[in-house]
Amino acid sequence: MKTNNQFFAVIVLALLMFSTTTIFAQIDAPKRPEFITVTTNHWNMNKKDFKMSEWKAAAKEYHEKVTMKNEFIMGASSYLHNMTADNTEFLTVQTFASWEDIGKFGKRNNELIMAAWPDETKRKAFMKNLNSYYSNEHSDEIYATIPGAKLMAEKPTKDMVCYVRKSHFAFPEDGTMEEFEKLRLEGNAAIVQKNEVVKAYYPNVHAWGSDKTEFMEAFFIDSLADLDKMFDRSNELMNAAFPDNEANKAKGKAWGKYFTGVHGDYLYTFIYDLSK
Repeated sequence: MKTNNQFFAVIVLALLMFSTTTIFAQIDAPKRPEFITVTTNHWNMNKKDFKMSEWKAAAKEYHEKVTMKNEFIMGASSYLHNMTADNTEFLTVQTFASWEDIGKFGKRNNELIMAAWPDETKRKAFMKNLNSYYSNEHSDEIYATIPGAKLMAEKPTKDMVCYVRKSHFAFPEDGTMEEFEKLRLEGNAAIVQKNEVVKAYYPNVHAWGSDKTEFMEAFFIDSLADLDKMFDRSNELMNAAFPDNEANKAKGKAWGKYFTGVHGDYLYTFIYDLSK
């Protein structure tokens, strides 16, 4: 019989193995990220000359000269607090093709910074100004991507709303990887993939950080007005795909055992012109 911790280890290991073998099996398919890093910075609330327009200009300059040119960063995006417990939050999310690339991108960033601002005085002044918008407090998490993403059809040309749901694994002793993935992907195909209000969806599990129980899902929608529409449409699709009968009740019970029932909801503003 598996222990709780052993079950979680099996889930994460199998998900990583599945995504890796899928990539190598589909040679012609575009490679998708293996890992996602999430850095949570906080605004410097004591900065007297704080101007969002000036911060945005500096952030865009750094983004264009460093992030966009760093070949080890597959994708990058930035998020402002919308409806969360902390209005000082500023999130930076970066995606990587491998664990090795996470170790390489920092050195490459430094090389690009030196190339973009070769004059030491100007370089130090630029970085000092940009960093002055943030407090010294920040945190980092690394997540592993898993199958079931709904990719953005095209690069956004305007800011969007990102709804994040963080659920927590319960580690059932009678759970299996096969059952979990079958239930998850069945629901994903019937609900998430068919929900036209959801413009993109990315599921991730904890890889390295403070909470190994996290199952994080990010839903991208056009506006706050679409939030209720997204939930309503999901309910319609769920009822159509899983009508009220004994078989579907059993599926719901089986799915529920993998989670504690506790989850958190977060709304962020996705900044379209600070994305890669």
